[in-house]
This record gives sequence, structure tokens and C-alpha cells, in this order.
Amino acid sequence: MRIARWRTPGSERGEGFVVDDRVVPFPEGLTVADVLANGLDAAHELFRRTLSERSETTGDPGTPLGDVTLLAPLVPASVRDFVAFEEHVEGVSAGVEGRSHVADEWYEYPTFYFTNPHTILGPGEPVQPPVTARLDFELELAAVVGGVAGSDGRNLSAEDAASHIFGYTIMNDWSARDLQGREMKVRLGPAKGKDFGTSLGPWIVTADEFEPFLDDDGFLAVRAEVRVNGEPIGEDLVSNMGWAFPVLVAYASRNARVVPGDVLGSGTVGNGGCLAELWGRNGDLTPPPLRPGDEVAMRIEGIGELTARVGEYVPAPDLPSARTPSRARGRH
Repeated sequence: MRIARWRTPGSERGEGFVVDDRVVPFPEGLTVADVLANGLDAAHELFRRTLSERSETTGDPGTPLGDVTLLAPLVPASVRDFVAFEEHVEGVSAGVEGRSHVADEWYEYPTFYFTNPHTILGPGEPVQPPVTARLDFELELAAVVGGVAGSDGRNLSAEDAASHIFGYTIMNDWSARDLQGREMKVRLGPAKGKDFGTSLGPWIVTADEFEPFLDDDGFLAVRAEVRVNGEPIGEDLVSNMGWAFPVLVAYASRNARVVPGDVLGSGTVGNGGCLAELWGRNGDLTPPPLRPGDEVAMRIEGIGELTARVGEYVPAPDLPSARTPSRARGRH
């Protein structure tokens, strides 16, 4: 089952199911947020009822996908982005530290950062990057949290967390690596190196559709690949993650909550899931950083393809540096 949001040529917005090559609106004015909150079982019942009622009353099979513009499949409640692929960490560290290295702490728990839910982009929507010399993409699979009756999403075990995964979508965590590198030297971030845009889509595929892809250890053995301007850049199996998705959800819920509409990114896959990994391994900016006009196409087995072009750089107003010396002020 696939769930999407879209806009018609008349600028009307729709939310509903994707059935074959058509979109079918939810009944009764329901939204994706409503469906996520009600949980996966209720979504399946709604799907059956929607198709049955439309067939019996109107015979309307829905609107062709080619006649609508897909939007981001949800407005996230929050976005946590993990770093769950060891190979990615090794490659990027080579560019930052001059050697391939994975900190011992990486193996203890799945680390994540929060990114901006207000700069979410949909399929085909161009990213408008800041002025940067090292624009990059990040190929990720993202879990979408749904409601579970009787659970408030706090301090979940990995087993309980699995039932909170409503479905999955493709995620492109756009990154300005030069800005990110400066921020990380302050021992905080990433911030402006990341929060200008995160692409999601093209739709949410419900978790039950991925059950055939689960390996013996509970990891999703689906292939992920990325191309830039039609040229293959990287590919990996999502099952190469250090932790399965239920563990990510459970960790996110520790002394906190996961709620319907939360998005949890896997982190960048290895083997060329981003340019920074390849820069670290190659010792130079090969392949080159993204430029305005470049097209990034990501495909993940079981979901489909998420494509976007790079728009023009957007300069921001200058801001002053910290006043100096600042540490001595106000001590007398």
C-alpha cells in the first residue's frame, strides 16, 4: 500500500492512496497525518473501504499519476537522521581526519541529529542551496512512525518499536559540506550545512510490503542506488546498516517520545551513498561537488525513485562575527 500527497493542475491539493498508476483521495477529508495517527491496521481497513465504495458508487478509478504533481508524502512532526552505516563513516572520516576511522562510541548506540522539518521538499522539487563549494546529497531510507493503540511512544523496546513503523520512504539529506565542516569544529551541529533542504518521497510504502525483504537478522535487504545526471555514483544494500530500524526507533524513544509523523533516516548508505565518502577515499573532489542544474536520482527497491534538480545558490545577508574579546566582559 502506497500513500501520497499531490497537487492538481488547478492547484488543488490531494492526499490519499496510490493504486497502480493512479491516485485515489482519502474519504471524508482525511489527511496523511490522520492516517498515520490511526495506525497501520486502520489504514489497511480504510484502503479496502475506499476502493470498495468508489467502485460501487462512482466507478471512478482515480486520477492518473501523470496528471498530478507529487508533494512530499507527509509533513513530518520531526526528523531524526541517524548515521547507521559503518562504511559511510569510514569514508567520510578519511576526508576529515586524513585516515579512515570509526570512533569506538559509534558501535555503542545509533547516533542521530535533528534536522529541519520546515524545509522538506517533495519529488522533483528543486533544492535551493546556500552558497557552497561542496554541495552533496545523501542517499537514505527513512522510516515513518505511525500510531499504536495503548502506546505513547516512550522508552520502547526494539520489539515494541517495530509496531510503530508505519512505512518507509526515500530520503535525500542535502548537505553543504564546507558549511558543515566549519560548524562541526565548534563541537556542535550539523546546522546550516544541512537544514536548507531534505527531500522525501515519492510516497510512503507501508511496512508490511517490506516483510519479504527482511533477512534472518531483521534487516531490510533492499538495494539503494543513486545517479547524478544519469551517471551511477553509488549503490548499497540497506541491510548493511549497523542496526535494524526497530532499534533506531527504540533508541529515539529513550527518555523521549516517537509520535505519528516522525521521520527517522537511516543515515547515508555506504559504497558511494554520498560524494563526501568518495572524496575521502579518493583524496580529492572526485566526483565533483553538485552544481546548479545537476539532477540527482535515487532509487530504493520496493519504493521507486526520488529525483530532484539543484537550483541556483541563494546568498544570505552577512552577519557580524563574535565581538572580541568576549570572554572577559561582565566579570566586574
